[in-house]
Amino acid sequence: MSALSEPAPLESLDSADRSRGARIRDVEVFVVPVPFAHEFVIGSGRVGDTGATGDVVFVRLTTEDGVVGWGEQRALPTWSYETAETIAIVIARHLAPLVVGLTPFDVEQFHRSAVAALSPAVSNGFPFAKAAIDIAMHDAAGKIAGVPVHQLLGGRVHDRIALTSAIGIADPAIVADRVSASSEYHAYKVKISGDVDTDVVAVHTVAERANGKPLWLDANQAYRPTALRRLLDGIKDVPNVVCVEQPVPGTDWGAMARLRSSIDLPVAIDEGSFTAADLARAVQLGATDLVVVKICKAAGLRQAQRTISVAQAHGVELLASGLTDCGIGFAAALHLFSAYDLALPAELNGYELLAEMYVDGLEVTGAVAAVPVAPGLGVTVDEERIRATAR
Repeated sequence: MSALSEPAPLESLDSADRSRGARIRDVEVFVVPVPFAHEFVIGSGRVGDTGATGDVVFVRLTTEDGVVGWGEQRALPTWSYETAETIAIVIARHLAPLVVGLTPFDVEQFHRSAVAALSPAVSNGFPFAKAAIDIAMHDAAGKIAGVPVHQLLGGRVHDRIALTSAIGIADPAIVADRVSASSEYHAYKVKISGDVDTDVVAVHTVAERANGKPLWLDANQAYRPTALRRLLDGIKDVPNVVCVEQPVPGTDWGAMARLRSSIDLPVAIDEGSFTAADLARAVQLGATDLVVVKICKAAGLRQAQRTISVAQAHGVELLASGLTDCGIGFAAALHLFSAYDLALPAELNGYELLAEMYVDGLEVTGAVAAVPVAPGLGVTVDEERIRATAR
């Protein structure tokens, strides 16, 4: 291929090049019931069951010259307030009119307009809906520029990302089977329920089969501070417990700060930190050692980068996570986290927990995911399947 026929690098595209035929003309929304491969229960509720489905909202935007960008978000109201219905309606009625007429490169303009139209109350308004559009814009922008999304974000420093296995709340025999089945994974995130006796058994069950790999405890807001201290006393003989994530409600920054000052185990914040401003507040209050970064709660890729910048400036370590994402969200996370050093292997559990990912082009070997290198997100979306199963 001659130099003249190669895609122009992003930095060489001026505003006229980007807008010529690249303006977004159409946004489609699909709500798809995605099947689970395994039961998965967390401290705030049930995520999925074997053979059951969970709603995923897919977004397809098209430019005037026919470039297509895809985004997605899982609806999980037991974790955050947005439902499949609210995500779909917010996108169709409020966000799509804001993005039509922009180019896929106008990400900041989209977010500014979205905040003006749907003002956040305290932290972040409808972040899942905005994240679906944001991912689709990045996918289309990368395809137009001829570069993978990670190059739009500043470039990667890792070409492969090791993965953590998510072990849900279940009977000890089921927990043991899940750990054995995920023996390729490089760490274990152990969901804990708030019941001390049950959780002590679960942590020991995982540790006995983890072969010395790191354990990452996640309460999903299910604990009281006094009960957490009893849990830690009950597992003090367990090696390689790295941290405990969001033990108390996300709004209770005071309890997070008191816990962090009274226990030896590092504390990670998740539901209590959706935005860069949230993390800055938590740091000022002395409420966290690590931050869990999710594209969905940040409202998109660039906003997630802002949270990461705050973390890096304050010595807060990074934990990468998703929300049982299908292949589009999984690929977006790989692009984002490829630029950073993580405290633990990434917990991008959709690949492990879902029966279908709705994309081709992901490469995962030995629980290590390759960062896509093709333009955009670098995956081929199964549009026919999405359209056929959307409700």
